Amino acid sequence: MEYAVVVPVAVGKSADPAWIDGFARHVEACGFESVVVVEHTVVVADYRSAYPYAPSGRMGVADDCPVPDPLDLLAFLAARTTTLGLATGVLVLPNHHPVGLAKRVATVDALSGGRVRLCVGMGWMREEVEACGVAFGTRGRRADEQIDVLRALWADGPATHEGEFFRFADALSHPKPAHRVPIHVGGHSTAAARRAGRRGDGLQPLGATGDEVRRLVAVMREEAGRAGRDPDALELSLGHHAARIDLDKAAKLAALGATRVVLSTSDSADLLLLQDELSACAERLGLR
Repeated sequence: MEYAVVVPVAVGKSADPAWIDGFARHVEACGFESVVVVEHTVVVADYRSAYPYAPSGRMGVADDCPVPDPLDLLAFLAARTTTLGLATGVLVLPNHHPVGLAKRVATVDALSGGRVRLCVGMGWMREEVEACGVAFGTRGRRADEQIDVLRALWADGPATHEGEFFRFADALSHPKPAHRVPIHVGGHSTAAARRAGRRGDGLQPLGATGDEVRRLVAVMREEAGRAGRDPDALELSLGHHAARIDLDKAAKLAALGATRVVLSTSDSADLLLLQDELSACAERLGLR
């Protein structure tokens, strides 16, 4: 089992260089596998879209909370750490043109020595996706193409793609990633599980628990088999809270098929408090 830690973006400190440096370095020192950063390209004031992971329909992040670009933040953290995995969770895929995204991801991966993992989502905030120039109803079809474009441009040799949304011929994108960048699909829908099975390297079923996780994993594995892919090669990342996780609870997540636990922390800007919370968590899990 691997254990990742999400940067607590809601506390408004992830764009503070000293704070985020201290947070990430401590995550690495504790023996966690990776640090995970979130994305909102823009937040539209008084958005009407319903946030799907809270009964209120509102995300627990203030509209004016600093949310750094995830890849730029990971590049910063790559220079401050040595072995820590660098992950998105999630990158809002429709907000990005895949040709430029392929270059940016490959650059961070190459310069970090192969530490990048992408977890991508389709986006729930219609206003954000539309502000980025994308018709909200097309984002699923676009995502399938976007993943194909990323893989094509990261492969050796000239890449050609002819699709509904993106077209190019004999394109060369360098540098290449230092390793095969995993692309996990985040989301709680059947469509997300199918996408993970057809094109992804894993699934992070956000907000799902118990039987719903089992159902989504079954959908992913079935879709992988239909696509001629090995279902056993796909990973499953499930969430928990760093202050409440222990080996027994981790074992229950493993029984659901989890290969990684993505840990949230307390919503506190007190860096020392969070460091103590993560240290205690690492001790309970036997990471150090």
